[in-house]
Amino acid sequence: MRRPFKAAAPTKDGPRSNRDIRVPRVQLIDADGQNRGDVSINDALLLAEEAGLDLVEISPNAVPPVVKILDLGKLKYANQKKAAEARKNQKVIEIKEIKMRPNIDSHDYETKMKAVRRFFEEGDKVKLTLRFRGREMAHMELGMQLLNKVREETSAIAKVEAEPKLEGRQMMMVLAPR
Repeated sequence: MRRPFKAAAPTKDGPRSNRDIRVPRVQLIDADGQNRGDVSINDALLLAEEAGLDLVEISPNAVPPVVKILDLGKLKYANQKKAAEARKNQKVIEIKEIKMRPNIDSHDYETKMKAVRRFFEEGDKVKLTLRFRGREMAHMELGMQLLNKVREETSAIAKVEAEPKLEGRQMMMVLAPR
């Protein structure tokens, strides 16, 4: 006979509260922020019920654990708001790609470099890709000279994250803003 599937008990996120706190004595801080000292868990629960609030474990690793009388819903809401604010202020670094050829014209080169500088100002990384076609493969040193020229021009605002390397018919280098 097959044993029935037994799902794992649901895990709660956030601090333990009220009857989930299973220690005999706790350090209690009341709703006004006053330290009540070392009290039994039953007394702390009674005080929380009288105030119409929850008993929430603030510092579970302390001896005895520190609990506070407060509104658990408000605490969860405040934590949620704080996490959303932190996510909003985060900058996602993107890798922008600039493609060139080894025998690029000077004006085209300047246009590409203007784009590279703009990407660094926005805080993004830049991947420079040089594509070799046909007989250009015989003159890899031209591509290396071009990437070294880019490195020298951007040395004040960027650092080399990945040295120039050849993969098939492409030579690549990654620069990151300083």
